[in-house]
Amino acid sequence: MTRSVYVTGIDRGDGRQVVELGVMELLTRQVDRVGVFRPLVHDGPDRLFELLRARYRLSQDPATVYGMDHHEASALQAERGTDELVSTLVDRFHAVARDYEVVLVLGSDFADTQLPDELSLNARLANEFGASVIPVVGGRNQSAESVRAEVRNAYRAYDGLGCDVLAMVANRVAREDRDEIAERLDSRLPVPCYVLPDDPALSAPTVAQITHALGARVLLGDDSGLARDALDFVFGGAMLHNVLAALTPGCLVVTPGDRADLVIGALAAHSAGTPPIAGVLLTLNEVPGDEILTLAARLAPGTPVISVSGNSFPTAARLFSMEGKLNAATPRKAERALGLFERYIDTAGLLKRVSAPSTDRLTPMMFEHKLLEQARADKRRVVLPEGTEERVLHAAEVLLRRGVCDLTLLGPVDGIRKKAAGLGIDLGDSQLIDPATSELRDAFAEQYARLRAHKGVTVELAYDVVSDVNYFGTLMVQEGLADGMVSGSVHSTAATIRPAFEIIKTKPDTKIVSSVFFMCLADKVLVYGDCAVNPDPNAEQLADIAIQSAATAEQFGVEPRIAMLSYSTGTSGSGVDVDKVREATEQVRLRRDDLKIEGPIQYDAAVEPTVAATKLPGSQVAGQASVLIFPDLNTGNNTYKAVQRSAGAIAVGPVLQGLRKPVNDLSRGALVQDIVNTVAITAVQAQNTDQKATSP
Repeated sequence: MTRSVYVTGIDRGDGRQVVELGVMELLTRQVDRVGVFRPLVHDGPDRLFELLRARYRLSQDPATVYGMDHHEASALQAERGTDELVSTLVDRFHAVARDYEVVLVLGSDFADTQLPDELSLNARLANEFGASVIPVVGGRNQSAESVRAEVRNAYRAYDGLGCDVLAMVANRVAREDRDEIAERLDSRLPVPCYVLPDDPALSAPTVAQITHALGARVLLGDDSGLARDALDFVFGGAMLHNVLAALTPGCLVVTPGDRADLVIGALAAHSAGTPPIAGVLLTLNEVPGDEILTLAARLAPGTPVISVSGNSFPTAARLFSMEGKLNAATPRKAERALGLFERYIDTAGLLKRVSAPSTDRLTPMMFEHKLLEQARADKRRVVLPEGTEERVLHAAEVLLRRGVCDLTLLGPVDGIRKKAAGLGIDLGDSQLIDPATSELRDAFAEQYARLRAHKGVTVELAYDVVSDVNYFGTLMVQEGLADGMVSGSVHSTAATIRPAFEIIKTKPDTKIVSSVFFMCLADKVLVYGDCAVNPDPNAEQLADIAIQSAATAEQFGVEPRIAMLSYSTGTSGSGVDVDKVREATEQVRLRRDDLKIEGPIQYDAAVEPTVAATKLPGSQVAGQASVLIFPDLNTGNNTYKAVQRSAGAIAVGPVLQGLRKPVNDLSRGALVQDIVNTVAITAVQAQNTDQKATSP
């Protein structure tokens, strides 16, 4: 059983950070505690570890991550030999390994080192660590045949040195050669061979990185603009119409600071989306006047305009030598890297080969990983009515880069494109629809009028109603043009779910719509219901909520053990409120005798084993409840918010249940990751809806 995975290479420039990030993603899906160890480190900050620490919330002391720096290693090897160097690094590795379930080892980078035969040293360290190896071969600017030969040679080298090779990865190969290389390598070696195409956006520096490297001044632009990738450089010296013709998507326009016409022209082109640019770099330490900068800020809000003192030639030389790096300050690059990794690598197969020790715990990170994996396994289309909202657009970018689902965004199409361009977001093949001008509006109006005829709704009135983005999106779901809908980041809960009640309606076996929150605590995920929809459910409705919540929990990998909460446990209390919970518990047992359920039960007895042992000894639920059903909305809503704020829990939801097709609501304070998770949940619900519809 592999306890550690060693990602290494054969030369510099292989871009293996993509693979290291992807492997970390796989490991954290399977175990709770993953350590990181880099045997040899250069002076200065370790950008990749800082990214891993931020992204995966690692608690590991950074001082334990590194074996020693290259200067120390070179001196030790020269003075006392390779055996002493290896022995020292092995001791430092095991100091990390004993505290973690699995360790990701980041091999040396073959850059500016004085160590002889670096490949052999990495191989020996992997063997001494007891680690399995994933060698990465760089394929940039190489022919297809050369890449294939390098991969075969690298495998033979590490295998010949006694390494347990898990898989081979060819990275940064020419996109047009990718399929041919993968086909030719398939079955040629006794281990899987994965081939990743070159992605210019991963190696492109961000405007912020360029600003830092050149010591530039930021004249205009916000953090989002500075985070854009500079995919190309266009040097402006010619007439405006010639410069405009040369602009490419994501380019950084470099021009002398006294060319106000080029500054305004480039930003106007960006504002129109033809094409969106990364920003403008002014040389010669010349800065346009305040009136020009004011106009520029209004034309393209957030788009960076930066200034350097040098002239264009030395600036160009430095720009062309820059390469973007994955680090904690570039989360969008990380999403893009993971999207590339997950698209071209058989993650399930690789994870099986890694065979990291499994755990029964379901941490928040594992829950999120499994959620995205579930959604990605059978892609669905989700409609997002709030297409011009900045958080929704950022979430859309993450969902598209990770290949989680297909998207439809609603709103003025030009407005969506302009807002996305201003944020540097590529919406790819997303469908953009303006309900006000859509050709679907007439048909939707007729459909809505038929559904609401009993309420006196005419086609004329319906024509106005369906122009509302939430009604339009709901009708798309009803008519099968989308599989689910997520809204609520700028709309009220009522505005989001009322159309679903009117149009989609409840499942045949369900009398009410209810909701749950997935409460992601430090070491487990609990399901809370109902905390958002039903103010004071009766016993029958409470039983419905419990059964729905158990099904939702099971659907997302949480084994349902239901606690019907009250202010008393077992037979210790009486009264109308306790009797309601007791009756609801009995109804669940009669309707679903396969479910583990306890009630009435107090919260502490439901979740704390020591309390449960005293109050309800021998219970299958007490002390280990995973689905907690609150007696009313007042209790549920306050409890979830108290746990969220006081215990630092991540609350994912509300997730609606009981509808024929999935529609979910967002909090108006939802963060980008909250939106990503809710869309993924909606996609998985849609998968389940389709499976039930097609089952005999």
